[in-house]
Amino acid sequence: MEENQIEQETGFSGKNQEEIEIGKSTQYGADDIQVLEGLEPVRKRPGMYIGSTDEHGLHHLVTEVVDNSIDEALAGYCTHIEVTINFDGSCSVADNGRGIPTGIIPKEGKSAVEVVLTKLHAGGKFGGEGYKISGGLHGVGVSCVNALSKYMRADVYQNNQHYVIEFSRGKTISPLEVVGSTDKRGTTITFLPDEEIFETVDFNYDIMKNRFREIAFLNKGLVISLEDKREGQERKEVFEFKGGIVEFVDYLNKNRDTLLSAPVYFNKFNRNSQGELENEIEVCFQYNDGYSEIINTYANNINTEEGGTHLEGFKSGLTKVINDYAIKNKIIKDNEKLSGEDCREGITAVISVKLRNPQFEGQTKTKLGNSGMRTFVMRATTEHLGTYLEENPSQARELILRCLTAQKARDAARNARELTRRKGILENTTLPGKLADCSERRAELCEIYLVEGDSAGGTAKQGRDKRFQAILPLRGKILNVEKARLNHVLANEEIKSMITAFGCGIHDDFDESKLRYDRIICMTDADVDGAHIRILLLTFFFRFMRPLIEKGHVYVAQPPLYKATRGKEEKYMYSDAELEAYRNSNPGKFDLQRYKGLGEMNSTQLWETTMNPATRTLLRVNMKDAVEADEMFSLLMGEKPELRRQFIEQNAKLVAELDV
Repeated sequence: MEENQIEQETGFSGKNQEEIEIGKSTQYGADDIQVLEGLEPVRKRPGMYIGSTDEHGLHHLVTEVVDNSIDEALAGYCTHIEVTINFDGSCSVADNGRGIPTGIIPKEGKSAVEVVLTKLHAGGKFGGEGYKISGGLHGVGVSCVNALSKYMRADVYQNNQHYVIEFSRGKTISPLEVVGSTDKRGTTITFLPDEEIFETVDFNYDIMKNRFREIAFLNKGLVISLEDKREGQERKEVFEFKGGIVEFVDYLNKNRDTLLSAPVYFNKFNRNSQGELENEIEVCFQYNDGYSEIINTYANNINTEEGGTHLEGFKSGLTKVINDYAIKNKIIKDNEKLSGEDCREGITAVISVKLRNPQFEGQTKTKLGNSGMRTFVMRATTEHLGTYLEENPSQARELILRCLTAQKARDAARNARELTRRKGILENTTLPGKLADCSERRAELCEIYLVEGDSAGGTAKQGRDKRFQAILPLRGKILNVEKARLNHVLANEEIKSMITAFGCGIHDDFDESKLRYDRIICMTDADVDGAHIRILLLTFFFRFMRPLIEKGHVYVAQPPLYKATRGKEEKYMYSDAELEAYRNSNPGKFDLQRYKGLGEMNSTQLWETTMNPATRTLLRVNMKDAVEADEMFSLLMGEKPELRRQFIEQNAKLVAELDV
């Protein structure tokens, strides 16, 4: 491989990145200052407002619009929300709330609806009487959607009149006007994302479905419908859960056996001196037979993926109550306190808080920062869980005995974990997995292939580029971690090899900064066994090294299924569809080879088809929805074979060809 080629493929360059171009003008004056007006900043730097311009950012637009309807529901004015993916690829969000105000704002000389949709930091959530509790406080949500849409239309049904206003890329193209009379109430926002901004403008129904199901769980009695009207994709679902987050916990645990007779639920709220609601919390949890901790947290219906003070309060309260009860009833001694991890093993919980002035980290709202919420949730958890344990002594004892079992397993895991800790860069460490390391030491340039078996491992070692590609052969199938505690996981030789090779630790010791390879690539055979090894690896990453998936470090290699040879011409194909297309476009005879295993390829073929960055196809593993991912791993790898059988029976018709 040529030197300039490696630079292109890996980003590696021998040039000092701190070098500057000599002779370039360094003058900096008033002419260099730009003032961006209106919504121009959003179009200039969309990532600052919606996080990204990929599929995640696209669906964030929908979330921003729906959040406004949810705020109407929180205020007590909205009971139905209808989300529609239209024929032309646009999206409509309709609610039966009060409608965006249509009156004129004297200072602006424009209607309120036009101001809200065209100006940043304009809205009814800055201390007025419109909204006491809301998810959006920055006033940039729906205006950002407008800025990033090729077309937007707002229909407002208010005062027995139907108002319409239209925009294009954030600019008004048709001012607010009355187009008819109506007895309806509410707002409908229709928008078509701008293909100049987004990598894709194709809405994913399943992503939207998971989010709206979640919202319906969090708001008892709220009805949310989702309909796809695109040709060939027509479907509709309606979500309404009268049991609220209790039904949510049951849903999360549906593939598991539970420990307690029923989920534990409590709520608490407080009011200010004027009798107005200040804070409200809802907590529901249930223990199951698994070993993973699943806690979903929300603030004003916003999924706080990184937790925050409400999560800290719950964890502290849970640990305190369980320890206090165990010591009081002489189940454990004073010096044998259970850790938080021991108390949370196998828990599934949903924490939903509603508060007046939520403090989020950034516009994407992934972490709650209100310090008072920590104390509020902790006190509520202590009070209600303490009462529950006192009133249910048999279940309390069963729970504490489970925590003690978890403690013993965790102690064993702690000892096992020490064996896998990194000593420098693999110094004085012998890897039973026969790691063939790369010479490059900058992690951002390196990748490691996890290969099925020594045979394929040998071929991969011969075909790789030693400078930046490492090979770790795995012998046999790794442990199914869905059915094992951490101490048993760390006792598995293949898993220990991976942990040591990666260098970033595992579970609570995980440290991304110590990761030795930017890309971890699962390269298995294209058969049933290969697929099984792949799902075992992904289960392990999801349960114990989840940040690897969340940060985009995990990939699946795509080896070819076929090689067609016609004379001196060779063509590799990666699917049955590609083969069929080749046959249709190339009539006549040709030799066809079906690859059932990587070991059938020589090193040159493996490099050309699967390992060469210039020609290979890698699938990045991502997690569109954590709830759905958890559900699928529990179903496929958990303790209930009857659920797997049901899944197979339902999806067997989708399998066109099966290699056994």
